[in-house]
Amino acid sequence: MEIREFTVQDIARVTPLYIAYFNEHDGDRWTEPIVVKRLGQMLNKEDSYGLLLEKDGEPAGFALGCFEQFYDGVVYNLTEILIAGAYQKQGLGTELMRELEKRVKEKGAFMISLLAVNDESHERFYGRLGYADASNLVIKVKQLGSL
Repeated sequence: MEIREFTVQDIARVTPLYIAYFNEHDGDRWTEPIVVKRLGQMLNKEDSYGLLLEKDGEPAGFALGCFEQFYDGVVYNLTEILIAGAYQKQGLGTELMRELEKRVKEKGAFMISLLAVNDESHERFYGRLGYADASNLVIKVKQLGSL
C-alpha cells in the first residue's frame, strides 16, 4: 500500500471508484462529467491538498480538502474522503486519515475540520480517530427550488 499526494491526473483514476461507491451505497446518480467537475473544483482551489491511497498500484481511496487561514492559524478543511467499498473495514481509512493528519500538521495546520453524515457509522469512524462534534457551529441550508 502506498499513500502519496493527489494530483490532477488522479481524478480520472478515482472517478470510477467515486461513481461506484456513491451510486451503489447512497443511491446517488453521479456521472463521469459531474465527478470530474467536483474533484477538479476541489483540487484547483487555492491551497488545496489531498492524498491518494493505492493498493497494488491501483487507487483504493483518497482524501481531498484545502488549507484555510483564520486569525489564529491554519485549518485544513477536509472536503471529501472515500475508501472503495472493496477496501472498507480493513483499516485503510484509518491509515489514510492518520497520514493526512500527520502531513497537514507538518504543513502548518493546527486543526482539521470536516462535515460528516450524522449517523452511527460515521460517528464510530471519526470518534475512534478523536474527532468530536463542534459545539459552536450549526450548518444552515436553504433550498432554492426543486432539483
